[in-house]
Amino acid sequence: MASPSRRLQTKPVITCLKSVLLTYTFIFWVSGIVLLAVGVWGRVSLAVYFSLLDEKATNVPFVLVGAGTVVVLLGTFGCFATCRGSTWMLKLYAMLLSLIFLIVLVAAIVGFVFRHEIKTNFESNLNLALKDYNVTADRHSEAVDTIQRTLQCCGVQNYSDWERTEYFSQKGIPQSCCKRPNDCSEEDLKDPNKAKLKVFVDGCFFLVMSTMESKMSIVAGISFGIACFQLIGIILACCLSRYITNNQYEMV
Repeated sequence: MASPSRRLQTKPVITCLKSVLLTYTFIFWVSGIVLLAVGVWGRVSLAVYFSLLDEKATNVPFVLVGAGTVVVLLGTFGCFATCRGSTWMLKLYAMLLSLIFLIVLVAAIVGFVFRHEIKTNFESNLNLALKDYNVTADRHSEAVDTIQRTLQCCGVQNYSDWERTEYFSQKGIPQSCCKRPNDCSEEDLKDPNKAKLKVFVDGCFFLVMSTMESKMSIVAGISFGIACFQLIGIILACCLSRYITNNQYEMV
């Protein structure tokens, strides 16, 4: 058993660790709220793009929302464990932080490895959406219109992609490609030479990819920052647990 003088010397250290860990836990709890907000923001701002991806890719925002919820709950548990000064709770807190860190790290690596597959999948689905445009009036057709209006683009690679679709033989290029909707007649849109002067000529694929990458980089940066931040919590929780155990410190 440690001498009273030794215990008295280590008390300020443990108190300091406890204060730092409580501060960290509060910041960690706030980061969970940030993850929740980023997940919701990503779902809303990228919804039209996700609609042209496979179902697995559309789950990314929900994963962030779920991770944010877990972080909030874990932060609450960490605060309780720190206040109680329970060694087993602190060790469990550190283990859960380590587990979440590994999950986020693996998810980031998987996303990086399969990023080219996502691009190929989006291009394929965008071509299919053009081919079936307005045939079933589904969400893919609405997504194409929204993308073309928002990014001021037309087609996949360029506006001429529409000439190979069934919709073009019936009504020409869609109104969503028009620079000025009031200045686009059906006759103009059925004539490629006239349409070239009336519609956006650049394709949507590269514009969509650059837009998604810029927004997803924000999501990835915040997620990776929070993951690295967890390492601090793991070290603090382990140190506090060790000090309490070795010095048989009893929290009052």
